[in-house]
Amino acid sequence: MAKEFYTERDIEDMVQRGERRLVVNDDIVLTDLAYEKAKRLGVELLQPNDTPPAAPIRPYINKTSPTKPAAPNPQTTSNLEAIRANVKSAVRARMGSQVSDELLDRIIDRVAAELGLK
Repeated sequence: MAKEFYTERDIEDMVQRGERRLVVNDDIVLTDLAYEKAKRLGVELLQPNDTPPAAPIRPYINKTSPTKPAAPNPQTTSNLEAIRANVKSAVRARMGSQVSDELLDRIIDRVAAELGLK
């Protein structure tokens, strides 16, 4: 069976017709804008989970370690500083000054802690 795609305009048309529910299954695909429009207009999306269509499932983001991380050794600390410099350089090259150093430092520190580098 072919997949049926819904766009933002399709959701608007549904609401104008008075339809407030949409069953979303393997054969129904919503674009990102359609998903956002449905949420804004109060359309009930009946589906197995409440994940936007393009959102990846990333269980590792909130994964915590049951043990206390070991104290960083000097080699790890110098590697982390090299990583920090490389990440900041890459972000600056791509985004300019749109991201503050403080935010980058927090993100890098969080990832380093999750990886046990800090």
